[in-house]
Amino acid sequence: MARTSRIITGTDPRDGQTGAASDVADPGLALVGQPRIAWAERSMPVLAMLATAFAGQRPFADLTIGACLHVTAETAVLVRVLTAGGARVHLAASNPLSTQDDIAAALAAEPAVTVQARSGVDRGGYYEHIHRVLDSRPDLLMDDGGDLVNTLHEERAELLAGVRGGCEATSTGAARLRRMAAAGSLAFPVMAADASATRRMIDHQYGTGQAVLDGIMRATNTLVAGKTVVVAGFGPCGSGIAERARGLGAQVVVTEVDPVRALGAIMQGYRVMPMAEAAEVGELFVTATGSREVISAAEVERMRDGAILANAGHFDVEIDVQALAGLASQVNLRIRPHADEYVLADGRRLVLLAEGRVVNLVAAEGNPAAVMDTSFAVQALALEWLAGRDDPREAAARVLDVPPAIDARVASLTLTSLGTRIDTLTGAQLAYLESWQQGS
Repeated sequence: MARTSRIITGTDPRDGQTGAASDVADPGLALVGQPRIAWAERSMPVLAMLATAFAGQRPFADLTIGACLHVTAETAVLVRVLTAGGARVHLAASNPLSTQDDIAAALAAEPAVTVQARSGVDRGGYYEHIHRVLDSRPDLLMDDGGDLVNTLHEERAELLAGVRGGCEATSTGAARLRRMAAAGSLAFPVMAADASATRRMIDHQYGTGQAVLDGIMRATNTLVAGKTVVVAGFGPCGSGIAERARGLGAQVVVTEVDPVRALGAIMQGYRVMPMAEAAEVGELFVTATGSREVISAAEVERMRDGAILANAGHFDVEIDVQALAGLASQVNLRIRPHADEYVLADGRRLVLLAEGRVVNLVAAEGNPAAVMDTSFAVQALALEWLAGRDDPREAAARVLDVPPAIDARVASLTLTSLGTRIDTLTGAQLAYLESWQQGS
């Protein structure tokens, strides 16, 4: 495969010798990335507290962590926390279009870190980077979407015995892992950080809700107020997107396949209808389902001129981009950064954002640092939990829920960082709550 990147080498702290090579676009961008990481750290006090604790406890001493994550400034702060705890971290990008080359270069220049990430790398390069991470023979894994774990099982099975466990950041990845476990194919325990109560509240509802609208507005400079916005999926992410769109003055329509979630949308005042009907009235469409072909050729044929299509799901399958291209008589690429115009045979123009990839990370900067502070704290503590077990495999090769103690610790640290105090139960209250004998 032809290579256009420049290679720099990291140092492996185990022996002081040159370790695996990092593959980044331009090592000189490290000077640009470093202040951006420092800026993110200002808004991530929970990770700062964990870094201090980890530096004293060294929970990851002599362990290698293989990670496939979005390479952003916030991720860099997480990596620093893990190395403070004694880890060697080998990082690949989970989405080439979300990779920030200056951050990749800054991380690659740090001790105990190698980085395999270049913005815009093709599919072959993407998986090459994942294999390079696996070449480090990791003890623990951090994944975002399941490609790292899946590649390990499908193509590098000889390394499975050395993996103690892993952590998955997304609902899409966790769903893949649960299917693997049900089929008896998962070889080690993986904690579904995405299912954490604190993460779903802060990351999905508030973080994704804000960041998706941020990405759409950066890519289009469109006015959301007065538009009919169709949100596909009313889970934690979709409900947050719908709430933010309504807050900006949009008329919001929700599409769903889950009757409980659809009822919840109705009770919150949204219109609910099938996508086939929503396609005729929508002006801005946002998919957030974790499924595929939520917007297919049939819906595209019903859309009005000027409709904008964006995806907030992890993978670029929710909008059928190939079907859209097949219906187009002309494609005008990059009419704005991250916006492509598809002209249909009858003259209608549809605008696709971020090539159908996750819009808040491609067209914007993803969730704010304060949001990722909470999310990454859950993942760091999940890895600490896995690393600290005498035999992590006693948890069995399955998808694990985040222990309530981790959620409580993250919430408590976040409240502390906000200067907020809460009540504690008295002895009498605790006894009452734990008793079945005391009534009215």
